[in-house]
Amino acid sequence: MLLLNGFGCKDPKMVNASDFSSSGLHITGNTSNPAGSRVTPMTATQIPGHNSLGISTVRIDYAPWGINPPHTHPRATEILTVVEGSLEVGRSKSGGVITIANSVFGSKPHIPSDILAKAFQVDNNVVNYIQSNF
Repeated sequence: MLLLNGFGCKDPKMVNASDFSSSGLHITGNTSNPAGSRVTPMTATQIPGHNSLGISTVRIDYAPWGINPPHTHPRATEILTVVEGSLEVGRSKSGGVITIANSVFGSKPHIPSDILAKAFQVDNNVVNYIQSNF
């Protein structure tokens, strides 16, 4: 079998539906951690058809008031599907240039300090001090 990116690359004539599915997305992640969330990735190991397509799939479980700390995906896009409950989601409006401190602590619209305090595991006073510099 030919390897591409370290994963098997099937002959297109041998590809079937099971190469594009996984049974692992139904398993609830453990959210008992400081962020109150769990990211369960589905890589080309679990979904072989993802190899070389430039896409990935994850399941994110959130406890009530859980967060997914600020992060970036250079040259990537996220599509979220909420099955139960609701999410408050932010994004960068800059055209490809992301300065993390400005985007997080000086963002417009404002990211609530309690969310940032939880994400960075610091006191609200620390967040308020940093935000005062932007």
